[in-house]
Amino acid sequence: MTEQAWTVRSILAWTQGYFNDKGIEDARLSAEWLISHALGSTRLDLYLDPDRPLARPELDALHGFIVRRVSGEPLQYITKTASFRYLDLAIEPGVLIPRPETEVLVSEVLKELDHEEGDKLVADICCGSGCIACALASERANVNVIAIDISPEACALSLRNVDACDLAHAVKVLQGDLSSPIEETLYGCFDCIVSNPPYVPSAVIRSLPEEVSAFEPTLALDGGEDGLDIYRRILAESKLLLRQEGILAVELYEDSLQEAAALAAKSGFECIRIVEDLACRPRILIARRG
Repeated sequence: MTEQAWTVRSILAWTQGYFNDKGIEDARLSAEWLISHALGSTRLDLYLDPDRPLARPELDALHGFIVRRVSGEPLQYITKTASFRYLDLAIEPGVLIPRPETEVLVSEVLKELDHEEGDKLVADICCGSGCIACALASERANVNVIAIDISPEACALSLRNVDACDLAHAVKVLQGDLSSPIEETLYGCFDCIVSNPPYVPSAVIRSLPEEVSAFEPTLALDGGEDGLDIYRRILAESKLLLRQEGILAVELYEDSLQEAAALAAKSGFECIRIVEDLACRPRILIARRG
């Protein structure tokens, strides 16, 4: 960016063009997010006042953001925010970025929970940013969630998001390995176990886009040789946690769903179904405890 009088309009056009030249996906959207972040404004503000000039500190901040984005750093780590369903959540490096597939997982869980009236108790295992727990509790007043993650960074971020969404009355965050922090008095009491666990097969990790493999935590991605290492453990623990006819809902790698369904059936789960994501790929397993 050369020394000149930059306005919102001109800097938006320049940044979009630069991102297009560098092969950045959704160049216009990325430019809008980074410019609004540098200005401390909303994306709507960019269009309400397009002739607003940028001060030198704002240009310097934006320059840094652009360099980071072109290097491959995900937009959400730069802005430290991510949209998930109806929520704007805080995001930090070291914690998995919420994705549209997981919004489908939330929809399927809500569909299952809505079959019966009354209060619902849900465990969100491998909760990451807390996006699933916050979405479920914010969209249904009768849902209470215990959200668990092994990562202290993820638990701290989940707590921030729970507080920011004013959901402390409905979501409890615990640190631990899968369901280990859950008290035994709650075994057999859960209406639903939901999880977006590490599920990418180890060999596939190397072929992921650099934006994912170089910046997002391997701990939250690597699911072992077939992508089902953590799923197998969740499946076994769900048998203890779920009430009779309680629901298991898990997001998994597209090539792992058939094997995951077979494992669920072998474990005594019933009414097993596979749900596609927005790109029409097998993505989510729903099963009912028999």
